[in-house]
Amino acid sequence: MARKIFIAATGKNIGKTTASFFLMHLARKKYGRVAFIKPIGPKPATLNGLQVDKDAALIAQVYGLGKDLRHMSPVVLHPGSTRQVVDGVISSDELTQRILEACHELEKKCDFLIIEGAGHVGVGSILKLSNARIARLLNAPVLMVTGGGLGNVVDSVYMNLALFEKEGVEVRAILANKLIPEKRDMTLDYLRRCFADESFRVLAGFDYQPVLANPTLRRIANLLGLPLHGNKRDSLRIINHVQIGAASTQRVAEILKDSTFLIVTSSRDELLVTMANLYQLPDYRSKIAGLLIPGILPVGQITQQILDRSNIPYLRTDKHSTSELYRIITEDVSKLTAEDTEKLALVRSLAEQSFDFDTLDEIFS
Repeated sequence: MARKIFIAATGKNIGKTTASFFLMHLARKKYGRVAFIKPIGPKPATLNGLQVDKDAALIAQVYGLGKDLRHMSPVVLHPGSTRQVVDGVISSDELTQRILEACHELEKKCDFLIIEGAGHVGVGSILKLSNARIARLLNAPVLMVTGGGLGNVVDSVYMNLALFEKEGVEVRAILANKLIPEKRDMTLDYLRRCFADESFRVLAGFDYQPVLANPTLRRIANLLGLPLHGNKRDSLRIINHVQIGAASTQRVAEILKDSTFLIVTSSRDELLVTMANLYQLPDYRSKIAGLLIPGILPVGQITQQILDRSNIPYLRTDKHSTSELYRIITEDVSKLTAEDTEKLALVRSLAEQSFDFDTLDEIFS
């Protein structure tokens, strides 16, 4: 019988998919056959002609699980799906049966099964398939991923724990994630003391890694619906900083940080030309990831020629103001994709260096 672990979370953007990804990596080092399932998929994607959840697509692509794809994402939600369930157009019992059958098929062929929930523990309740209920249906003990703080983490854990307890599901461990490095040991100590009377263990996740949430050039282009011009080979380059080129040309050049995506209005010819020329210099190539050029006025003809000749990556738009673009980009949370090879390599490396899989395996034995 396959060993099962249900990955839950106390909220959005906690690191649940990252945890599922690195557990897949570590489990495959110990077990011959490791499988993954995302029972409820709220983020549709198409892979190999199948409609599946984005996280299932990620795991299938990276770990070569294409043959199991139809079982890895048995229920995919689309706009209006929840209303259809309430209206009786879609049967909750039918969705339940799909999940049970898919899980059964995967269990027959694997030794270790990772089940990833969707959002916080209550997500899916409108379908009568909350994370807690699915964990009970699949008879899977839970690893609950939390943030890396203290008060909010304790409050969130108990709030989510209540629904698991209502469904009779065993939470065996919480994984404190995105820990502040200088507070790591202190935070873990306090959490373990706060939960000393509980049956679950407190495990240490990753320190906060801003790069994992930072977008790539391609991500920003897709987010804004704009074509990427210039050096497309850098489309997967990670953007570490987003800056607005509002200061003087010399000052902007002085304050550039590592892998900066610079927003420069189309009327700033001098600044655009300077960035294009600096992009040719090795010392600045690491600082300038690309440009976003908003503005109603067209870019000057000579400036455009210099931009194109420099091959600097850039996006051009006349639809949004500088402040709107900055807000859209900085408020976006970049999720892992199979194309994010640099991020995925970092996750694997961090897992091997800092996570004790044997302890987790023992807890869920």
